[in-house]
Amino acid sequence: MSTIIYPSPIFGPIKSRRLGISLGINLLPGDGKVCTFDCIYCECGFNAERRPKEKMPTRHEVAHALEQKLTQMLAENIAPDVLTFAGNGEPTAHPDFAGIIDDTLSLRDRYFPNAKVSVLTNATRIDRTEVHEALKKVDNNIVKLDTVDVNYITRVDRPMGRYDLGKLMTCMRNFKGHCVIQTMFMKGTDAKGISVDNTTDEYVEPWINAVADIAPREVMIYTIDRETPLHNLQKATPKELDSIVTRLQARGIKASASY
Repeated sequence: MSTIIYPSPIFGPIKSRRLGISLGINLLPGDGKVCTFDCIYCECGFNAERRPKEKMPTRHEVAHALEQKLTQMLAENIAPDVLTFAGNGEPTAHPDFAGIIDDTLSLRDRYFPNAKVSVLTNATRIDRTEVHEALKKVDNNIVKLDTVDVNYITRVDRPMGRYDLGKLMTCMRNFKGHCVIQTMFMKGTDAKGISVDNTTDEYVEPWINAVADIAPREVMIYTIDRETPLHNLQKATPKELDSIVTRLQARGIKASASY
């Protein structure tokens, strides 16, 4: 199984489909994966097969490594469009996540004030006050919502513990528009041969209604781009993604698709 494990705490810059020139910030260990989901499409592989031996980088280590990289990029005249918290799992799982956000914003302002700070989160911890408040500070608070069907989430996103969709959607609404919804659309079957196609009306219409209720600043939809740990998954087609974007736009919701 060929999947991606990112260096820690800094990687890139890389060219992001959705964000431009992105300098990655990985708050998880550099030799494995730590996540509150165990998605069957995750480019980092399954949690059980990617258990790390290293520890998470400390708040000091993250700030030091980030400042070194930003200093280098400034000297080389390479300006990032965005500093992106992503990597080997869920960034908000770091115990010092809120403090690291403060450090990052300060370093951004010092070295590249025009760059945005983005966080890619699966939203499982946004009910925690310190996480919620930290996400309100960043430019792009990008939260995952693949569907509003709990059975689908259980089979595909596979939460590692109790998952209260209603509570998390209330937290998304409480961002009062300061969030971007990110959704994976795909087809194929899971390990038991059950369809994971969430491009059909059965899934799309309730999801659009939920998105309209959350009222995010924007919606980003995408499909599989790299190898997945489960090989019977398939990309959603550009036509299918464009159709979903059109339906969102008809509801007055800003939306874009990455193929």
